[in-house]
Amino acid sequence: MDPSSPVLPANILEQTALRLGCSPTDKELAFHLDEEDELKHLRQCFFIPKVKDLPPTDLSLANGEESCIYFIGNSLGLQPRKVKTYLDEELDKWARTGVHGHFNGQRPWALADECLVDLMAKLVGAQRHEVALMNGLTVNLHLLMLSFFKPTPRRYKILLEARAFPSDHYAVESQLRLHGLDVEKSMLMIQPREGCFVGFDLAHAVGNVELHLHDWGVDFACWCSYKYLNSGAGGLAAAYIHEKHSQSIKPALIGWWGHEFKTRFLMDNKLQLSKGINGFRLSNPPILLVCALQASLEVFGQTTMKALRRKSILLTGYLEYLIKHYFSEDKTNPEKPFVKIITPSQIEERGCQLTLSFSLPIKFVFEELEKRGVACDMREPNALRVAPVPLYNSFRDVHRFIEILGSAITSSKQTANNTALSASY
Repeated sequence: MDPSSPVLPANILEQTALRLGCSPTDKELAFHLDEEDELKHLRQCFFIPKVKDLPPTDLSLANGEESCIYFIGNSLGLQPRKVKTYLDEELDKWARTGVHGHFNGQRPWALADECLVDLMAKLVGAQRHEVALMNGLTVNLHLLMLSFFKPTPRRYKILLEARAFPSDHYAVESQLRLHGLDVEKSMLMIQPREGCFVGFDLAHAVGNVELHLHDWGVDFACWCSYKYLNSGAGGLAAAYIHEKHSQSIKPALIGWWGHEFKTRFLMDNKLQLSKGINGFRLSNPPILLVCALQASLEVFGQTTMKALRRKSILLTGYLEYLIKHYFSEDKTNPEKPFVKIITPSQIEERGCQLTLSFSLPIKFVFEELEKRGVACDMREPNALRVAPVPLYNSFRDVHRFIEILGSAITSSKQTANNTALSASY
């Protein structure tokens, strides 16, 4: 299903259930959708934790031998199965050849980041020379803003969305202070003027939705790789600068790895800066982080973001459908707990994640879900983030989650009632 298609997930679910002769809420539909899923084989490329291995699990409430319901890829993706193989290869090469690993083997350490650039550029819709794998997200944010943000007495403001992720907010705040600017006056919520530079933190977009950075004319961007790109906690990040800026935008902070490769190892301290984003690189790539990222990007290389997005729309739509069916607010029964979906209902305005709010205290619901082998994400004061990732989550996962959510809500209501009763004495 194309994102621009007028056929909504709910219509597909109802039509498919009708053909099967079952209700859209029946388990039979989930099994059928998994069987028909053209990407189902990708699930086998990842390690999915067992319920019994998750620390919060209560084995009296869950089958410990089942795979957990991992709906937290928006925070940390699962481990690709090839990670250990690739790590072992490089550890073995290091043990056997020492320094010669820099220019030998399938992943020469001195070129390891460049081995993956094509795969990453494809994911974000960029040209190869517009993308570099380097550092961590916040480091890249600072490096790019040091070059793009050149305040003048008349032009000194940065547009930032309200309640931005801390990586963005703290970086922008400190950049303003670095230039001696008043944060309250210089960090604004306004529409950008014609000709302003626009940059994006794509941490929750890359690997989640289709991106076309080059065609869209995006000035600059950066992203981490440990969420939907599954490279492990603190994995190697990436940055992008459109080729239209390759001559005009220069790095404010320069490191050895920004020097042109042909003369980099002459050590004569005569800078020959690489053009565009490659000139922003500071240090040689961490090979062990490259291995983990390679293992994941190769899985993405088995499909396309268009195909992943097509599955994602239906998978998240299925979750939305079941939540609304079972847990919508019932005006005739004010005692019934309910769930609201905060995330926009428009397909083009969201990725795979849904953020839910509850009529019950969120902490109770979250704890009951964790006891039953669900890995998701709680955000105070009253939000639960769930992300069915199309690479490794199934329609059966969604159906199981809904079953478990019903049990968790029932237990949470009892806990909330007991807490209120205790407080009354």
